[in-house]
Amino acid sequence: MNPQRILNIEDLRLAARRRVPRVVFDYIDGGADAEITLRENRQAYEAVMFRPRNAVRTPECDLRTTVAGIPLAMPFMLAPVGSSRMMYPRGEEVAAAAAGASGTPYILSTFSGCRLEDVKAATTGPALLQLYLVGDRAVSTSMMQRARAAGYAALVVTIDTAVAGMRERDFRNGSRELLAGRIGPMLPFVPQFLARPRWLVRFLRDGGMMQFPNVVLPDSGPMAYADVGASLEKSVVTWADFGWIRDAWNGPMLVKGIHTADDARQALDAGADGVVVSNHGGRQLDGVAATLRVLPEVLDAVGARTEVLIDGGIRRGSDIVKALCLGARAVLIGRAYAYGLAAGGQVGVARAIDILRTDMIRTMKLLGCGSVGELGRQFVE
Repeated sequence: MNPQRILNIEDLRLAARRRVPRVVFDYIDGGADAEITLRENRQAYEAVMFRPRNAVRTPECDLRTTVAGIPLAMPFMLAPVGSSRMMYPRGEEVAAAAAGASGTPYILSTFSGCRLEDVKAATTGPALLQLYLVGDRAVSTSMMQRARAAGYAALVVTIDTAVAGMRERDFRNGSRELLAGRIGPMLPFVPQFLARPRWLVRFLRDGGMMQFPNVVLPDSGPMAYADVGASLEKSVVTWADFGWIRDAWNGPMLVKGIHTADDARQALDAGADGVVVSNHGGRQLDGVAATLRVLPEVLDAVGARTEVLIDGGIRRGSDIVKALCLGARAVLIGRAYAYGLAAGGQVGVARAIDILRTDMIRTMKLLGCGSVGELGRQFVE
């Protein structure tokens, strides 16, 4: 991948498509069911128009902010993306390193193929741990204790995964056969791997099909890749769990998966230091509204009592500016950097971050706004 020829996130998407097998690309690119919400997330940003203030000198743009007391060099964080090691060897460590070098935090998925201690050691910036309740309470408590000892700055509890969403692309590409490891049923899907020999060699050198070393089950050790769906269904997080989660973590906590005012208020009652308006990037329940359209409802519900973040559909720095104008404290980016990871490892992630940062600065200068703290509804229709 030549970073100088990558002008936008769509270029990274196309580069990723050329580099990895179809099953891996569609895991990044796809959504649930008919992918209505996946498309809606993007279209919501396209519907917001800017109102610039011209004849204004803005020689510098201050992008700094904080989330739950954590300093950010720019108002976005790298969202948790499970199975990043499928995209590139040591994928979570590679992405975390790029995030740290840019001054932005990295959020590690529970379903990471790398040890959380190794991921924290790979970044010079803040790291946060995303939590699914998999295994029993002792398994989750042990993971949180390890993260605290390693220096993770906050916990991000995801609440929208009562079951795994129906991602039709994954099934059509042979994900079930791949996870089951049965040679016969896998044969029709082998050509897509052979068509990407460089990826295949790297994947095998990196250990092949991963386990999840941060989910250590009492009887069998690290969770196997094939156990994810069943484990999520057995271990759904409820509001009643937040008492023991808060006690076990004893630090800043964000709640991710907020989509209604009621849930936003529940999160406040549960002790959240921030909420993330999220529909899981359109990968869980299809047919729900775009997160940008839900953001005002959540902001009205919580007022100034907590910080509100948002994810879903962000592909340009101007999208980040729009979200901040509409009241978000910061955003989480997922696919935007995952494309970069699949396309070129740390170089690709760094390029994704640089594209978004440069887009933000250009957009703010054209708006006549010198800092993210000054962004507001006056700059958008």
